[in-house]
Parts: sequence; C-alpha cells; structure tokens
Amino acid sequence: MASEEKLQSPLITKDEKSIVEVKQEPEATIAPNLETASKSDTTDQSKPGVKAATSGETSTPASKNADSVTRSSATTEVAAAKADDDSVNPQDFQGEVQTNNDLPTVETLRKIETYTVLDHDGKSHTFKSLYAGHNAARRVLVIFVRHFFCGNCQEYLRTLSASVTPDALLQLPVSTFIAVIGCGAPELINHYIQETGCPFPVYADPTRRLYSELGMVRTLAMGSRPAYLQGKSLAHTVISGVVQGLKQVKSGLVMKMGDQRQVGGEFLFEPATLTLDTPVTTPRSEEDKKLEFTDEDGKPDNHEDPKIEEKRVTWCHRMRTTRDHAEMPELLEVLGLDVSGAPIKDKKRWQKALKMRKGTGLSMASQMSRMSIDTTHTNGGGVKA
Repeated sequence: MASEEKLQSPLITKDEKSIVEVKQEPEATIAPNLETASKSDTTDQSKPGVKAATSGETSTPASKNADSVTRSSATTEVAAAKADDDSVNPQDFQGEVQTNNDLPTVETLRKIETYTVLDHDGKSHTFKSLYAGHNAARRVLVIFVRHFFCGNCQEYLRTLSASVTPDALLQLPVSTFIAVIGCGAPELINHYIQETGCPFPVYADPTRRLYSELGMVRTLAMGSRPAYLQGKSLAHTVISGVVQGLKQVKSGLVMKMGDQRQVGGEFLFEPATLTLDTPVTTPRSEEDKKLEFTDEDGKPDNHEDPKIEEKRVTWCHRMRTTRDHAEMPELLEVLGLDVSGAPIKDKKRWQKALKMRKGTGLSMASQMSRMSIDTTHTNGGGVKA
C-alpha cells in the first residue's frame, strides 16, 4: 500500500507555456487533468462575494475608493469561502472527505426529479424517469461514478457486471434494475460502455447538479484499496485512463471526461409504501403512445393513465475517496441477491468486504427473502399433496 501512495499520476495541465508536466500526486488520476483554476472554483464564484466583486464598475473618481473597498471585501469573502470548502474537501490528498450517508429527504427528491440526464445520443431524460414511471422497475439502484476516464470506477463496473447480471435481477420477486450516471459528456458514454462491458444503461450529468443536491462531494483522496479492484494495481488503472484519454484527442473529447475531483455514490430507489404488492399498471410502448387518443384541443388524452408509484431512497452510500464505492457483498445484500458468490483472488480483502457495510438504510430485500421462502414452502407443500 505504501508503494501505491507514492506512484506518480500523469496530469496534463495547461499553463502559459502550453507544456505537459508530470506532477507527484498520490491520487489515482487516470486521465488528463483538464480543469483550470477558474473552472474548479465555479461553485465559489457563484456566491454573493463574487457577485459584488464584478458588479460595481464606475468611472467616477469618488466611487473608485468605495469600489476598491467593495472588491477587497468581496475578495476576502471568496477566500474565506474557498478556505471553508477546502476544509471539507482537502486538496492535500490526505484522509477522507467529510460526508455522510443520510437518506435524501422527500423535499430533495422532489426538487431534483425534473433535473435532466443525457443518454449516449444526447437525448435528455428527467432523473425521475430512471426510477419511476410506466416503464421503470419498482426498485432501481442508481450508481453515480466519477469522470468517464476513471480507471477505478471502470473496474467497479466490470466487477459489478460480473456479479450482478440482468438475468439475476429478473429472478427477484420485485422488478429491480440498475442505472449508471457519470459527470462527463454524453459523447463518451459508448466508449465507457465498451471499456466496462456494463450491461446497464449509462447516462451523463455534465452539470453535476444531481451530485451536488444528493450530497456527493469533491476530493482527490484515494483511501484504502477496495476489493472490487480485483487485484489491479494503481499503475494499471492510471495507465489505462491515460491511454483512453489520448485516444480521444482527435475527437476533441479528451477535455470532456468530467470533473476529476467529483466522487459519486449509490442510491436505491424503492416504493415509498415498501409493499411487495405490484400496483396494477401496464408498461406503455412507443407504439401505444403514437396510437393514443387526443382530446378536443389535440392534446393527448391521459385521464386514464394510472398514477405513477411514488419512490424514495431507502438505502444510500456516498463516496469519501476516489475509490470508495460500496463493495459487491453490500450491493448484493441490499438488492436481495445471493451474497456468497465466488471470492476474488485477494481472499483477505474479500473477507473484509463481506463484513464491511458502508451505506445506511433498510431496503426491501428482507421482505423479498421472506416472500421467496414462503413461496418455496407453498410449492413444496403442493408437491407433497
């Protein structure tokens, strides 16, 4: 582990001489560092202090002194705000970022349900449509990853794809699905799917508004090596990301992988009633929508549409470091799948992963387990009769 922390991470920076430097940083940054200071401080510059610093322009001599005082005060406020941000998201790569795993409130979910995410074609979808609606599963695990060149997150999805298959989810008594969201450009989604082999849909939130509202933070701290890396070394994830970035130079997408400091998390959306009984609704296909009747004004007649089942987050986990995703045993447990599985080569880390629980909340998995047992007993009794 000590050797990992000292490995170099190539960061492509832009300075006045337009040269490429290699910096000593213990973060597993796996793609060109394409953030400038002004871009990384966008949040700070939206605060009142910055607004005051840019609004009071005047040419009269009497107002110049007052303007100077205003700018000085604003600069002090911005510096204080940035210092406060750095105290929460330290830039020295040490320790873990300060966050929590409190479940998002109903108010927060209502606020962000209309936020949009983009698919690989650039088509926008409301965030709510991923986990609620006529064609959505009753239970949806939304996984937020880092930027699209992050080797750690790519390994996470590879391990997830091998551990949780769509067929396995179909065997659950309550419909369950997974969706993935990254903070890069939607044009990189197809590349991301090819690299990870992820069988689940991947979306993009370049604005990172969902990350912010759901309490996910920014850091470059690595933390301890997780079991889901499957023995992959830090050098492997670094080089893999760099190579992927270089391949996108010609396409112009090398600068659109997303914020390198942004970390993600996992959020499980389930029915607010927490009942196993499936509401009587019928999924609507695109053909059904085209054939639907219209009212006198030519608008779709939706008065017979069943009410969309309300969802809430029953379990969540927010990353504290750049490779702090919830381990596979915990995900399998909250989804209601068999946790035994084949252990990874590193048995020590796998045993640790089996015992460790990072997230908080209570999913419907326990109810589903009892339902499966009752069904088995009922079927068994029928055979004996």
